[in-house]
Amino acid sequence: MQIETIVSTPCPAWLTDLPEAVATTQRVVGTVLGGAGLTRTSIEVGVTLTDDKSVRELNRDYRQQDKATNVLSFVGDSDTDFDPVDFTGHSAPLLLGDIVMAHGIVAAEAQAQGKSMHDHYCHLLVHGTLHLLGHDHVDEGEATAMEAREVAILATMDIADPYQIPDPQAGSDQSLTLDLK
Repeated sequence: MQIETIVSTPCPAWLTDLPEAVATTQRVVGTVLGGAGLTRTSIEVGVTLTDDKSVRELNRDYRQQDKATNVLSFVGDSDTDFDPVDFTGHSAPLLLGDIVMAHGIVAAEAQAQGKSMHDHYCHLLVHGTLHLLGHDHVDEGEATAMEAREVAILATMDIADPYQIPDPQAGSDQSLTLDLK
């Protein structure tokens, strides 16, 4: 399978804080899609690394929520016979969709949660890519399944469970609830 990940960085702070953002993006999206059981020979995903203002505008215009958020996913090809797993018989690349991330929100969350920018970015990129594949977290069951899948994918990249944060007082882990929309 050929996966083309097109990365746009209109916000230069991304490359300052995460110089390997483009290569990391291609690797993470490739890992998620490579393990998804897709049969399409060519898939395209767009990733835009931008600022909070731009994400706020998109969130307002497309989700009617006038606030910035960390990651947004926009599903691409929406043919009525679209099946996110069986793409046999198609010759053109599947335009799976676009992922847009807000630098300030992602950086602030990483710092507040005591995570590296790299690890938090990878988690949100896995999360956004799973949305493109049709996964969601509207109800508790879906959220639990999606989180488990995220944790499993991140483990293959040697990234710790993002839903567990160390408790320095007790010396043990506690669960973390993230606002992933």
